[in-house]
Amino acid sequence: MFDDWKRRRAAKRVKPGDGTPLKRYRWWQPFSRALMHMHLEDGQGRREQWSVSVSLWGEGDDGDVWAHLYRNGGHTAKSKLPAEFEVPGGRIEIAASGYGLKRCHYVTTDGKARPLTPDPASAEGRRARLDRRHPFASRMLGVASVLILVVALVLGVPQLIETVTSIPPVAERIGIWESPITLPAWFNIGLVVAALLASTERALRLRYNWLLDGGLFDGED
Repeated sequence: MFDDWKRRRAAKRVKPGDGTPLKRYRWWQPFSRALMHMHLEDGQGRREQWSVSVSLWGEGDDGDVWAHLYRNGGHTAKSKLPAEFEVPGGRIEIAASGYGLKRCHYVTTDGKARPLTPDPASAEGRRARLDRRHPFASRMLGVASVLILVVALVLGVPQLIETVTSIPPVAERIGIWESPITLPAWFNIGLVVAALLASTERALRLRYNWLLDGGLFDGED
């Protein structure tokens, strides 16, 4: 029931496209745009290319993040994120965090999901190429990202709790909780930067965990 409600809401966000051609990926867009592709067959067995382009830094005066759907290079629909587009045989689901895409998957009518293929020129495409050419280095980089986020969580949460409980109205109600961990400012800044880089690396692989990639630094559910 909850999934049906989410799909109805997503369907209401979908707007028709204007037919403009898909712009190729530019070298200056590695962290501001995501571009993914996949091929599907239409009802007559013809192979079509479906593409999703997302401006990760937002669009227009309100700064909302939109996903744009292209069919054979022509703009066919758009939606604010999180987005779902109906396509032959299923739907494409797109969602983003503060670090990039956390989901861009084709989900068939029987529930099977697979990620779209990143454009070779995109940051996601370059990360995928590293994985193909140097799988061991890619795995080590992925492990390092997780370790950095775990360390940031363990060291950051106690200090964050102390900061929150030090706010006068909170302190008056529950008292100040003293963190057993106190780190210098320069170390905390470095930890935040490292965590941001680690979550960005994971987003390039469409990896996301609500606690590691969102709860502490991104503020997402």
